[in-house]
Amino acid sequence: MKSANLLKSLQFNTLISGECGTGRHTLAAYMMPDIPVVHADDPELYSYIENSSQIIIDRLEKAESFGRLSQSIKKRGTKVVAIAEDISALGSFESLFSVKIVLPPLQQRPEDVPMLAKKFAEEAKRMFAGDENGEVFKPDLQNVDLSRNAFSLRQSVYLQYFAARMGREELMLLNETYLSSRMNEGEDIYRRELFLYEVPLIRAGMRAFKSQLKMSHAFGLNRNTLRKKITEWKEYL
Repeated sequence: MKSANLLKSLQFNTLISGECGTGRHTLAAYMMPDIPVVHADDPELYSYIENSSQIIIDRLEKAESFGRLSQSIKKRGTKVVAIAEDISALGSFESLFSVKIVLPPLQQRPEDVPMLAKKFAEEAKRMFAGDENGEVFKPDLQNVDLSRNAFSLRQSVYLQYFAARMGREELMLLNETYLSSRMNEGEDIYRRELFLYEVPLIRAGMRAFKSQLKMSHAFGLNRNTLRKKITEWKEYL
């Protein structure tokens, strides 16, 4: 962020690369607030360059002609912050950018996950409860999906938010909606889909009771039956 603050005041072209959801657009907007974002394959791109002193170019690798784009930027002297996912296609065009920032995936930036999760939690409360400060909701960071960076993290936080507020009726409706789409998948449907009930129950029991003996008493099952269920669904536990 210190580098971003410094670059705001300098006439350097900056290339920001990384996977989708790593914060490329957020960083570009921070460096150039209130500056239009134009896709590299937009037919109006050269008009924007001609009439703007600053511009954010998204999807840089989609540009039709890097040579023409480079000439246009140099001729006008437009300050550019460009966003790309695949920089291998840029070739010598990369040399147009004095500063290159590579944003690693969130899986390599665990220190950023709590801050983003908190942001998405507040977003969920504001969007669905209408009150950002009226309730306590703390996401479980041990059970979030970072496979698509901020996109999957937001989805995980939203899902946790809804799950924590679901009653029996909402949960049954959710299951019914899912199961309705499975009714044409041949025979043995009951047996095949039974894990939707048993796996969450066993998971919750493991967290709550910490031992199979206590679980068996609470569930009203003998230990052998419980052990068989745990073995049967071990791939989900």
